[in-house]
Amino acid sequence: MTRIGQVVMLLHGGDREEARNRFAGLWEQIGEEGDPLHRCMVAHHMADTQDDPEDELDWDVRALRAASGMSGEVARGFYPSLHLNLAASYWRVGEERMAISHLGRARESCSALGEDAYGDRIRAAVGRMELRLTGSDQLP
Repeated sequence: MTRIGQVVMLLHGGDREEARNRFAGLWEQIGEEGDPLHRCMVAHHMADTQDDPEDELDWDVRALRAASGMSGEVARGFYPSLHLNLAASYWRVGEERMAISHLGRARESCSALGEDAYGDRIRAAVGRMELRLTGSDQLP
């Protein structure tokens, strides 16, 4: 997790290419059968390093798939962000129906978020995505 966190800091610092390269190395080390939490974290952030929207969608799908192998509160806390990212990725590739579906799942799973800065940030992002996709604060 420390190494994943270091690469996330690199990504947030603006070096997307180096972050992409390092996440790729971590993904190879972890492997498709590695720890679901580690796979989820790497895939979730690897999506943010992609230049091509289809590649970003692929990594977002991998992150959700990895999360399905986790259990308990940790997994539940990831779902709002994972579904939100999938909604955004599907919207970017023109799959509006899938975007709206994942946005609904993001909204439903927000109940697992705490009343803290992270929860507030994700709920606000879900609200912004709702406005982008539907032009209102109500899902169809």
